[in-house]
Amino acid sequence: MPSVAVVSDTTAYLPPGLAEQRGIELVPLYVVFGPDRIERESDIVDYPAFFEELRGADSLPTTSQPSVGDFAAVYEPLLAAGRDVVSIHISEELSGTGASARQAAGQLARDGAGGERIRVIDSATAAGGLGMLLLVAAGVAERGGDLDAVERVVAEARADLKMWFAVDTLEFLKRGGRIGAASAWIGSTLRVKPILTIEGEMTPVERVRTSARAFQRLVDYAHQRHESGADGWAVQHICAPEEAGRLVERCRDEVFGCEPLFVSEIGPVLSAHIGPGLLGVGSISTRFLN
Repeated sequence: MPSVAVVSDTTAYLPPGLAEQRGIELVPLYVVFGPDRIERESDIVDYPAFFEELRGADSLPTTSQPSVGDFAAVYEPLLAAGRDVVSIHISEELSGTGASARQAAGQLARDGAGGERIRVIDSATAAGGLGMLLLVAAGVAERGGDLDAVERVVAEARADLKMWFAVDTLEFLKRGGRIGAASAWIGSTLRVKPILTIEGEMTPVERVRTSARAFQRLVDYAHQRHESGADGWAVQHICAPEEAGRLVERCRDEVFGCEPLFVSEIGPVLSAHIGPGLLGVGSISTRFLN
């Protein structure tokens, strides 16, 4: 068992079983449907039913970060087993998850439970970007890297990491308050398909006219990443499995020449803020994975 344990949150949206296989502990965020109904994201497994409810809702559900106690419950047994912890989370410009993790580490340090051996890292990204960083961290830990080594390589990988995603509309991001720098596009997106990235906050890349053009631009971007040597790639989607399959096929056969690190669907917490129809691709250099 590696001396460094990797902890994250559910907004990485790794495929079922992959986190467990790589020894990555996930702390769930929450979806708040109203004052009397709060569900852990990890407990919402029927995505079609969730999106059906989302479409018919008068108001969107809100989301909430894990509590300090949620993190402490994961950290304590790892520390008690003598392991150090690297805890990598969704961008702190999008969520208070990292702040809760730091509070838990501080509390455990004050209690003499080893909290000083926890390193909390702001990924400055989310979803597939976060997922790829977790695979990097797990790999370094598996190869015997200590806490400093894991943090250093994750920081290098984050500088190399890029992820683009196309969305049907910015309306959900606007309503959920997560629009970031893309707010400048509000009012001009009724007839265009926005392409965004996450660099701390939601950041606009470009606007195209049709879904077909958005798809092609993602393929074009994959070519750019391949040409830069970043061949560790992933695809994610929201309610768009067929389009994701086509994107995987194009990127595998025409661009990277290898299978993706993972393909998965983005779950309820981020989907509540983005809405259905997202399609994204991104990559990192494979040197961070070996």
